[in-house]
Amino acid sequence: MKQTNIAVLLGGNSAEREVSLASGDAVYQAIVELGLAVIKFDPKYRPLSDLHDENVTHVMIMLHGRGGEDGTVQGALEWMGLPYTGTGVLGSAIAMDKLHTKHVWQALGLPTAKYIEIDQPITDAQAQDVMTTIGTTLMVKPSHEGSSIGMAKTTTSTELVAAITEALTFDERVLVEQFIDGSEYTVSILAGQALPSISMVTPNTFYDYDAKYHSDSTQYHCPSDLTSEQETAIGELSLHAFNAVSCKGWGRVDLMRDSASGDFILLEVNTVPGMTQKSLVPKAALQAGYSFAELVKLILVDAFGKSVIDNAIGNEHFVGRSKEGNDD
Repeated sequence: MKQTNIAVLLGGNSAEREVSLASGDAVYQAIVELGLAVIKFDPKYRPLSDLHDENVTHVMIMLHGRGGEDGTVQGALEWMGLPYTGTGVLGSAIAMDKLHTKHVWQALGLPTAKYIEIDQPITDAQAQDVMTTIGTTLMVKPSHEGSSIGMAKTTTSTELVAAITEALTFDERVLVEQFIDGSEYTVSILAGQALPSISMVTPNTFYDYDAKYHSDSTQYHCPSDLTSEQETAIGELSLHAFNAVSCKGWGRVDLMRDSASGDFILLEVNTVPGMTQKSLVPKAALQAGYSFAELVKLILVDAFGKSVIDNAIGNEHFVGRSKEGNDD
């Protein structure tokens, strides 16, 4: 039987590079702990063709953002004949694009906030028209960025004009969305199952990059404050939303719960969520009874098959080698 050698793809060139490095390193250490043959591989410094030179047979994708979650690396790996974890080319491309994700959900009647697409700077008068159409309080988001990069909450036309101008520096298409007043939740998906939901509470204006990765004041509640019926409902909705955009394997669905109606409103899907110590998927997995290493193994087993992973344990001459290239 051919030896199974896993490469953890991490780093890359996106705005989420630093988070990806942290996620990839944590996953790499877990795979070493499992006794599997593994290397770290940073495509910022080496072409993917070098994976064949390293005798890599399977790939764990831990690249966040563009180049990692948008279908490009997935397509390259398929062309190279290398199996990989998580969502494929189509699902990755759809989920990375917030606007296309909303188009799919809207077509299927799934709950999502009112929105408008912007592709150029707007005037104050145009901003006032947008606020009249959608609402006074809005969220502005680059269509293709993750980790809340380039996002802003606005309550005036002046703020909206500035936020759109800033978001357009990150992306040529910007999503302007009705702000949902309520609690934010996230549901992790693993091998076709919804893990326990997590509610996030932050003193920040919204759950932004600082709240996600730097703040010590962000509170995570898992189990969340939902009843068993509500937990079932949010899990089923998240699975439906995940499958609707052709995602598979593992990922995370973010939602709001409208404080007025109590309804859950879909925000977005993350196909390669963070796997740092502050990340949400490991928190949900722990509540479900899985250690970090067990979570990583389940992702690998779901992608490559139980026999492949079980038979791969113990290839020690490959374990622990790193091929990241140069650090920043």
